[in-house]
Amino acid sequence: QVQLVESGGGLVQAGESLRLSCVASTSIFSINAMGWFRQAPGKEREFIATIDRSGSSTYYVDSVKGRFTVSRDNDKNTGYLQMNSLKSEDTGVYYCAVRPTSGVLTVASLYRDWGQGTQVTVSS
Repeated sequence: QVQLVESGGGLVQAGESLRLSCVASTSIFSINAMGWFRQAPGKEREFIATIDRSGSSTYYVDSVKGRFTVSRDNDKNTGYLQMNSLKSEDTGVYYCAVRPTSGVLTVASLYRDWGQGTQVTVSS
């Protein structure tokens, strides 16, 4: 198993930016696809972005395309989610998740290991 720790959340104004980090406990992070998910109060966890194990392929939910960028540094066992032009509807707890596989994964149930989440609050 891979232990994941997210950080970088906080309270920001609409239009501002945040960068979330997801640090993995082991170098086998490099063989894992990584995903970012968001859960708003009273709502189900939703897919936000995913990146394959090499970093060459990414996929985003339509609502964040052009604003969010997912990336990874396998040498540092770390994934990132750069969030620009934040909106109030981006508020929620953000989770990173991994699964040893090639390609990208958009379905939460396919991921094996999850972080504890980091809160992002965007005030309008």
